[in-house]
Amino acid sequence: MTEVQTTTTQIPVSELITMLTAISERNYTQFQQLESTFVSRYGVEVWQEFFNFRLLPGLDKPSSNWLLVQFCSAGIVSVKTVAG
Repeated sequence: MTEVQTTTTQIPVSELITMLTAISERNYTQFQQLESTFVSRYGVEVWQEFFNFRLLPGLDKPSSNWLLVQFCSAGIVSVKTVAG
């Protein structure tokens, strides 16, 4: 297991729940704020691992589609801002 994977498994479930709640409420602004805070705290690589293997698999199809539309229409500005 890589260091990034190890760190990702140690992220509190509360981080996941707050993001799932923002998605469930269709609140993209809140999701972006949570994403930015997460990246500031853990780094971009951990965010990528967390997003792809913990967050996305937990979404139902309508929520996944909604998030994809948000990304495509607004761009992934928050991660670019923190990482840049």
